[in-house]
Amino acid sequence: MNSFGRKFRFSTFGESHGVALGCLVDGVPAGIKIDLEFIQAQMDKRKPGQDKTQTQRKEDDKIEILSGVFEGLSTGTPIAMVLYNGNQKSGDYENVKNIFRPAHADFTYFHKYGIRDYRGGGRSSARETSARVAAGAIAELILREVGIVVQSGVCEIDGIKCENYDFEYAQNSPIFSLDKDKEQLQYDAIINAKNDHDSVGGVALIRALNVPIGLGEPIYYKLDSLIADAMMSINAVKAIEIGDGFLSSNIRGSQNNDQLTKDGFSSNHSGGILGGISNGDEIVTKVYFKPTPSIFIEQNTINTDKDEVKYKLSGRHDPCVATRGSVVAKAMMSIVLADMLLLNMGSKAEHLKAIYKK
Repeated sequence: MNSFGRKFRFSTFGESHGVALGCLVDGVPAGIKIDLEFIQAQMDKRKPGQDKTQTQRKEDDKIEILSGVFEGLSTGTPIAMVLYNGNQKSGDYENVKNIFRPAHADFTYFHKYGIRDYRGGGRSSARETSARVAAGAIAELILREVGIVVQSGVCEIDGIKCENYDFEYAQNSPIFSLDKDKEQLQYDAIINAKNDHDSVGGVALIRALNVPIGLGEPIYYKLDSLIADAMMSINAVKAIEIGDGFLSSNIRGSQNNDQLTKDGFSSNHSGGILGGISNGDEIVTKVYFKPTPSIFIEQNTINTDKDEVKYKLSGRHDPCVATRGSVVAKAMMSIVLADMLLLNMGSKAEHLKAIYKK
């Protein structure tokens, strides 16, 4: 599937080394101010080649809006956006034309379809996520209308954990680190792995503020299940936590329960979601990225004829995908919340009366 969402729905297209990538966003209410500068700013956060910790593939990732916007406002019709690839080096992948790169999707794509675009992984490449960031920016513009704020940053790299979370600081960090006191250690860990021709993993922290009570469609379209779906669809993500996550299985109910007071919940172990529905508290999610499988160390693998071969990578690759991945995770959270926000409009008769009753 190349589409996501029900009411706010987007589809992406394109390959890593194709002519262009893009997305078609449907379900955007008419009259939303479409701030192109804001959309481009989100694209710029994800685009490659901005720092030594990133792939040196240089792409402008300049977004173009093709439809669905008139005089700066959404028209209620599908919004099509496109960005053109400009710095492909497809020749870097000639040596893997008939080889399965370890820990990549080459093996599974080939066996599923019987054909694969070996140039950077084609459709399975993380370059596809650039189109998601564009769709996520549109979703964020919808959320702005009701005061919902989505923030992101990196809370762990190579086992080095942030102790303090500063989301404003993270926006100006080259690795989106949430802790200025840990940033240099995390940065050095990435550079050290790069110098060793290796890679490291990391954890992104995504939170949403001012989320109203009631978002989520039980039982099979719960808010937390859709967040999990969205995050696990991102390249290299192997796990997510909502609220206390894994810790919840190691403590008692008396420790885990978020007790209620007249002013709200006394804690937020649930991460802002109960029964698959937002409870009005902050939504908190951690997203775990594996080490980039693209490393420059000789490895064992097989080719399409099932011969065992030695393989050594060439090309340009991120030594840690969690950093730019945090931008993609923020986009996906925004998309989920926009979808749930629009779906929730029909949950009560009073909502319908407010719109239609004369």
